[in-house]
Order: sequence, then C-alpha cells, then structure tokens
Amino acid sequence: MANLALSSIEKSFGTVKVIKGVDLEIPHGEFVVFVGPSGCGKSTLLRLVAGLENPTGGDIIIDGEDVTDEEPYDRGIAMVFQSYALYPHMTVAENMGFALRLQKQSKKERRAAVERAAEILQITQLLDRKPAQLSGGQRQRVAIGRAIVRDPKVFLFDEPLSNLDAELRVQTRMEIARLHKKLGATMIYVTHDQTEAMTMADRIVVLRDGIVEQVGSPTDLYDDPDNMFVAGFIGSPKMNFVPCVATGDNQVAFGNVPIQLPALNSSLVKGAEYTIGIRPEHLQSDAGQAVSMNIEAVEQLGSTAFVHGDLVSEQSTCRLVVEMRDQRPNAGDNVQLHFDLKRLVLFNEAGQRVR
Repeated sequence: MANLALSSIEKSFGTVKVIKGVDLEIPHGEFVVFVGPSGCGKSTLLRLVAGLENPTGGDIIIDGEDVTDEEPYDRGIAMVFQSYALYPHMTVAENMGFALRLQKQSKKERRAAVERAAEILQITQLLDRKPAQLSGGQRQRVAIGRAIVRDPKVFLFDEPLSNLDAELRVQTRMEIARLHKKLGATMIYVTHDQTEAMTMADRIVVLRDGIVEQVGSPTDLYDDPDNMFVAGFIGSPKMNFVPCVATGDNQVAFGNVPIQLPALNSSLVKGAEYTIGIRPEHLQSDAGQAVSMNIEAVEQLGSTAFVHGDLVSEQSTCRLVVEMRDQRPNAGDNVQLHFDLKRLVLFNEAGQRVR
C-alpha cells in the first residue's frame, strides 16, 4: 500500500520561500494532479517528493516510513520527466531495462520485466528499435515503461506531455489514465494545463505561490471553487467575473442593473463590493433577470459556440464569455442574458467565496 503524506513541507532557495507549509495526504492508488501557473511551486513540490530537492522543513512519509532524508533510489518512486532522456545508442528494451541492469538483476529477469511493461504500453513491436526510429509519442511511452519496470510505490510525472503536439497530447493522456486504472498505482502528475488536470485526476491540488489553494475532485473544483483564483484557473473558458455592489441582504447591482440572489448564509454588507462568478454555460437567454451583452466575437465550435462580448449598464461594463448551443448570434448583435441563479457564486472583496 503506497500511501503518501506531506506534513508542513517548506522549501526555500536562499531568502526566497517557494513552498510555504504544504499538508497533503494521498491514499494508495489515487491519481493526484498538481496544477497551477508557472512559478507556483508544483514542480518543486514533486522534486521534494522524489528526493531531488531537500525540504527546508516538514516531513515526507511513504508507506508509513519517514523518507525525508532518504536518497531518491531508496524511496520506492519512479519519475517520468518532460524530457524523454533516452540513451540514443541503446534499443528500447535496453533503455527500459537499464535501471534493472544497475540493480544487478539477471538478463532473464530484466527481459521479463521489460516485456511485461511493453505489453501494458502496447510497444512490444518497438523493443529492438533505437530512439531515433521512434515518434515523440512512442519515446514518451518508452520513458513511462522505464518507470514501470522498476515496480515503484509511487509514480511521479513532471509535465510529461509538454513536448507533444495537441492531438498526441490527447491520445497520450488517455493512455496514462488507462495505465493508472490497469496498474492501480499511486500517481502524482504535474501540469500547468488545467484541461489535463480535469480529464485525468481523481483529485486536483491547485497551487499558487507555494500555497495549496484548494484540493478536490475535478467536479468539486469546477462547481464549488473556494476563491476567485481557483474559479478563474479551473475551466476553459474560465469563469466569468461580474463586479457588483450589495444593495440589500440578498441583492446586488451591476451598475444600475439589480440582481436578486438566492438566500445567503450570511447577510451582505450594504454598499460593499462583491464579485459574481458565473460559468459560460450558466448564462442563459430564456429565463431570469436580464442583462444586456454587446457581442464582439463568436467562436464556432460545431455543436456549440463561445460568444465574447461586453456586459453593459449605464454605469459599468465587463467582459463575458457565453456558451450557446441553440442560438448562433453574430458579432455586433446585442443579446439579453440571464443568470442561472442556482449556479451563481459570490466572492467578497478579498476574493473569498461567500456563497
């Protein structure tokens, strides 16, 4: 059972604190994705788990054992990097079995492990080829196979799809998801691409400036973000943010347009500034309280369209993206939109969720 626990993990480089007290528990067999913008600390956190960096403070526990001061090869982990890092003079089989060779395993044992991993990854026919004879996707599968043969407690992936084109990225992330289901292994995956996180993860860890902003399933983070950062980072297109002012206990106004909210757990501060959060698919044209949008551009995507424009009132404007399926308006049109009040969220001036 490969359970992983991070307790009060900190990491500083000189006077710069990169990881600022991270606590996280990952049960055996879970696929966890670290996601966040560049510089948020996600790769540093992964390297701390791997033992490639030493924490400034805190503990790393794998299978109940404190491995904080252990060398990488003693932690029972295997890492797949952004770079394939294959030896060009070796065959696929030799690349995959190289770590086992260093461990003094017999040729027969190495071959059996390599063939088993190649079968899982469907690259058996490539075992006698050199890396130069492989496509980018095939090389990445070899790099993953090199990790599988070690039979690690925890798999670590550091942005492994960054070097692949868009179509191959989709194919390979589905292969990694299938691999996780087949192996039932604990996996930690780092990416800046929230689409990868949403499609692959059991749970997502959203990081910003070395702090965990929220942990949850993809649907939890999409439907119930804790703050504006998570709401804006998760989702493509991101959540719309509409500035407003409280005019009553359950009422706000965008400019001169009043918006009646469902009952709140706590009263709003009259005159205080808030922000409405609403997903593009939760702006409708058939019910509710109307706001006016001037359309600037329309992205046609077959079964749906994303409409970009300005929400307008006599006193305010803000940018919006609306998902439309039945209507196909044109740039320059004006449409009346309605908030799905059941799906609306509200943030205070500090960006924290209040509804």
